[in-house]
Order: sequence, then C-alpha cells, then structure tokens
Amino acid sequence: MPEILCGISTFQAAFYQYGWERCTPAHQFGPAARTHYLFHYVISGTGLLMAQDQKGETRNYSIKSGQGFLLYPGQISTYIADKTNPWEYAWLEFDGLRVKEALDIAGFSKNQPIYHAVSKEYREIMMNEMLYIANHPDEPPFHLIGHSYLFLDALIRSTSSTRMIKTGKMSDYYIKEAINFVEQNFPYDISIEDIAACCGINRSYLGKIFHDSIGKTPQEFLIHYRMSKATELLKMTKLSIADIGNAVGYPNQLHFSRAFKNIYGVSPKNWRDQNH
Repeated sequence: MPEILCGISTFQAAFYQYGWERCTPAHQFGPAARTHYLFHYVISGTGLLMAQDQKGETRNYSIKSGQGFLLYPGQISTYIADKTNPWEYAWLEFDGLRVKEALDIAGFSKNQPIYHAVSKEYREIMMNEMLYIANHPDEPPFHLIGHSYLFLDALIRSTSSTRMIKTGKMSDYYIKEAINFVEQNFPYDISIEDIAACCGINRSYLGKIFHDSIGKTPQEFLIHYRMSKATELLKMTKLSIADIGNAVGYPNQLHFSRAFKNIYGVSPKNWRDQNH
C-alpha cells in the first residue's frame, strides 16, 4: 500500500452538467429536485422561481437579468419564464466536499437562494466563465474544470455577503484535517482508525464531531466521497467499471457496484448511460 498522506487541505468540486438557454414565453421546468447544486444566472429577461425553504415551505421569487438563483440537492423547485419578457440564462450543476462551505461564504441558503452581485466586475467574469463552458463542450474535461473553478471564485467574490467564516474551535480543525486525509487517501485501503490517527484523536471523538458538523458518520462520509469521485470518472473517462471501482478504493467490482447503487439508486453502468 502506498504511503498514507497527511497534508494541506484543498478545495474540490465536481461539475456534472452545464448549458445555456433562451426560453420561450411561459416555459416551465419542474416541479423537480436535483441530486446536486444547480446555479442559474439570468442574462436577460425575467421569470419566477418557486422553491422550498429550510422548513419545506414553498416561496416565490421574481428574478430579473443580472440576478440568479441557487437550488440545493433534494430541494423541490419550479421555475417559469415570463410570458412577455422570457429569460435567457446560463446554468451549472455541481457538487463537492467544500462546495457548501463556499456557498455559505457567498451568503446562499435555502431561505436566501437569490444571487445578488455587489461587484459588476466579478459578476461579468462569472457570467463569461459560464458562457465559455456552455459554448465549449468539446474542450478537454480538465480544461472545463479549470474554468468551472474560475466560475466559483467569481461567484463568491461578486456577492455582497462575501465573508470568511472563522472559528477557533478545535473540532473544526480536526474536521478539515480528516477531510484532507480522505481527499488524499481515498483510493487506498484506509480505515476510520487511520483517519482518527492522522488527526491525533480517537475514533469515538472523530465520530462525534463528524455527526455534529456534517451529519454523517466518518464511514458514511468516506463512502459518499468515494462515490462522488466515481461519478466524475464515469462521466469524464472511458475507464471500465472495474477500473473505476479500483481507483476509488474498491478492488472488488461487486462491492463497488453495490456501494454505488446504495448511494445513487442505480448501478454505475446505468448511471453512466443516463449521464452521457
């Protein structure tokens, strides 16, 4: 087994789909829920968003050009183009370990899903990155991922609520170190004891702070992370299912397929067929 790494944390995100659309009058999408985060930026026109808040109650939002909206995984929503001035928008679907943290910094929540920019400069950069991605689908995957990170950076920098969340709690430090350990070592045969040892704490305490901060056990987090990396490989490469399973820490293809289906509800092969 290669040397297990404990090192500097990195931001990671995965991008699933993207596009641009000039809608017809009263064009409607939904009601539906997404598996990942979905951001729309309205280039021109207006429309209506109906989305669940944190209590599960539906709120209505009127959105115009220069604004946008964020939808959360599992959040039921409907959005409708205006009858007389239908909107044109670009959109990106994405997810990842630190994405929620980035969106929190940008001021988003289910109660505040509307994008308001305070910086016109960074708003323009964000829009241009989204349009570049939408208009260059044949570029190499890592090239588009690079532009996707520039989109996220501009999204955060352009918001009026941009702020760094700083706490002095040691539990936050341990969580970041544990996430970093998983990021660097997920392809290997690592255990929860290995993660705790890298942080210098015991397994029981690691489980407690994960439950309090993330809402998952360390084991659940590790599995979800491995499966999220598997979806990237399924979408962006032509590797076999067995090779992808091995790349994310599952040398046994049957065990990999079973774990993947437990998370996404379909087999890796069916997921790849549905997302191409």
